Amino acid sequence: MHLRSKAGALVMAGALLALSGPLTAPATATATGSARAPAPATEGPDPIDFAVVVDQSKSLSDKDLTREVEAAALLSQGEISERSRAAVIGFGSSEKAGQTAVREVCGLTVADAAGRQRLSDCVQELSRRDPRRTGPGTDFPAALSQAVDRLSESNKATPKVVFLLTDGKLDVRDSPEYGTDAASRQANGAKRLTEALARARRESVQVWPLGFGSEIDRAALTEMAEGGYRNGCADLPDATPRMRVVDSSAQIDKALQETFAAARCAQIAHGTVGKPPADLTVTIPPIATDGSITVGKHDPKVSVTYYDPSGRKVPTQGAFDGSTFEVSGQDGPVEALRVKNPLPGRWRVRVEAPEGHRDREVAVRAIWQGRLRSAVTLDPAAPRAGEQAVVEIRMQTRRGVVLTDPRQLAGVKVSARLSGSGFAPVTVRLADDGRAPDQRADDVRFTGTLTVPAGASGDLELTTQMAAPGVTADHRPLHARVTSGTPPVTAGLTVDRATVHPGATVGGTLDITNNDSGPHTLRLALDDQAPGSALRISPATVTAAPGERTRARFALSLGPGTPLGEVGGSITVVDTGDDGRVLDTSFLDLRVEAPPTLWDRWWGAVIGGAALVLLLAAFAVVRLGARRRRRDLVGVQLELSTEGRSLDELTIRSGQSTGGEFHFTVDRATGAAPSLQRSTPGAPASHRLRRTGAGELLLRPHQGREHAVRAGESTGIADGLELVVRDRRGPAGRPSRGERGRSWPGRARGGRAGGDAGTPSRGRWSRPNRGNDAAGRPRPGGDPADTGEQTAGTRRFDPNF
Repeated sequence: MHLRSKAGALVMAGALLALSGPLTAPATATATGSARAPAPATEGPDPIDFAVVVDQSKSLSDKDLTREVEAAALLSQGEISERSRAAVIGFGSSEKAGQTAVREVCGLTVADAAGRQRLSDCVQELSRRDPRRTGPGTDFPAALSQAVDRLSESNKATPKVVFLLTDGKLDVRDSPEYGTDAASRQANGAKRLTEALARARRESVQVWPLGFGSEIDRAALTEMAEGGYRNGCADLPDATPRMRVVDSSAQIDKALQETFAAARCAQIAHGTVGKPPADLTVTIPPIATDGSITVGKHDPKVSVTYYDPSGRKVPTQGAFDGSTFEVSGQDGPVEALRVKNPLPGRWRVRVEAPEGHRDREVAVRAIWQGRLRSAVTLDPAAPRAGEQAVVEIRMQTRRGVVLTDPRQLAGVKVSARLSGSGFAPVTVRLADDGRAPDQRADDVRFTGTLTVPAGASGDLELTTQMAAPGVTADHRPLHARVTSGTPPVTAGLTVDRATVHPGATVGGTLDITNNDSGPHTLRLALDDQAPGSALRISPATVTAAPGERTRARFALSLGPGTPLGEVGGSITVVDTGDDGRVLDTSFLDLRVEAPPTLWDRWWGAVIGGAALVLLLAAFAVVRLGARRRRRDLVGVQLELSTEGRSLDELTIRSGQSTGGEFHFTVDRATGAAPSLQRSTPGAPASHRLRRTGAGELLLRPHQGREHAVRAGESTGIADGLELVVRDRRGPAGRPSRGERGRSWPGRARGGRAGGDAGTPSRGRWSRPNRGNDAAGRPRPGGDPADTGEQTAGTRRFDPNF
């Protein structure tokens, strides 16, 4: 068989260690009222004892051995529980004197910091194959017997698993201890294998075969999976031992870790892959309380830096922001960062390597487990024999985070078990499906109804059991008491549902009915508080007068450090005069949000004010634009004349009347008729025409005061010259047909820059006179003595064009 899988098998083993968790029984979540049992002293993940059994028959190549060593390194570095133990066993066959079928390179070793280093060192021996000590066959009975022997030495309550990496083909034909000939040896070997599997089942040892190679005996692997212990860590399909075939060597690491997770009800988050330098990522879910980020470097020269979901570089040793870190394997092919109470979200892993060490891909994974605390209520809190009672449970993490996302517990199975004197235990399934008695579906509150047996008397113990991959829960029972006849005092708790800020106060109501002849003092108590919440109840006690019904209000104060999110825990009311009998229990239906910032408080006003400013700005822009358009002189035509004879015309073009003003001069070049030239503001002998916002035209001659001009009427400008302003906007400014014949705005020419007085003018072509000019009137730009008619169809050169 191909043991490149075997190397992967050891990788898987590392993953397995990384996800150690309970395997002997389903995860149990319990709660009690004031009689709730204390939390277990150990807060970390539950340990697991396992053996990685690697087939080292003659089909194993040197390359496969190298991968096996890397897998063993992952095994030793990835474990999240310091109480887990691991053994690594290689096997072949015993065919001649001096040979042994089994080679235990690592006995059961505690996976603490020192133990992980020892595992890393001892697995290196697997790379040295000695045919003098181990034969080339495949002796499954000897290998499984060795693994079961070793695991049987551990605590019976600790889950036990064997991961068997092989092609599934029994080969003891050349092993004398099984018989005198090949056929009898194979038959006896198969019989002893059945006996070894039966012993594994008796010792509660699971067998998870992983098939490698090109000729895998699937039927044999399936028989081995089904022959061992079948009750996994939870009543879930993925937690039942089964064989798995690895199709390629590239899938070994992934397959091993997934198999390990299924075997111990743990979870693995597969991250990204890349060659250094690269930023790889892996996501840790909110439900995780213990985890290990494993980095398959292959090359010890690869360096790794870790960043939490907030983008902060985390230390490799010590505590930081409520989490505890410990790195290992920095000088080996596999590095791991063990994290207690990891911050949920996407972690970034930066991998770098010097030149010459960047050719192999690096893979990152997160091996995690969620250890939850349960809160349980029983209604009524002290039921009568034969009475129905409602059980409700909700879960929270070690940090006090209440689980509210049903996806975090996908595939979960929850049940409650009631035990006590006078009856056999009763088990009922709890659901979160919105069907009575469950109030809302998918709120991660599991509810069910059970009937207290008629023979029940005295104390009751309620245990809730939760089975989910990657999740374990505490084992504290809820203690109650059977009530006989009419109880002297009954009470009902109601806590106001609210969304509050840290440091706020929430009200609640306690309704009491005292059927007794004397007063009763009831006490309110808080259970399962989240760390840092600092909840307080005031008043803590209420006295009920005899024979009366009492309604009392109480206040629940949250500390300034209360964590954000759903508030965990519950309120219990007990009768101090009746040996602390629990009368009622209620979950806290509170959600804590961060106090509003200045932006939260004033964002409406800010946005409203900004919208108003934008509206006013838009209005101002529109007004200014309209004003500019009203003042614009585009299209206005200026005509220069003397004694009724037209000398020149000038039409104001677009962009020439900035700010509603147009500057021009009268050019008196020697030997030529005066002409109009556009000028710049402040030019010598410059005249200014402007339009007001009301549309009025104002002319300021070069030497004179500004005055109003009417469109179409002439006004003196200088030295016997007159100016007529024609405006296309007003009826008075529209030229007649005859005027159009002389020169219509936009057809004759437009003003141009640089036409100051005294500057020689450039020629232009003007329209011929069509009989509208006065007889003998000289044409612009022509000889004053020339009164002859211009030939039809010709144009005269216009110096202003």
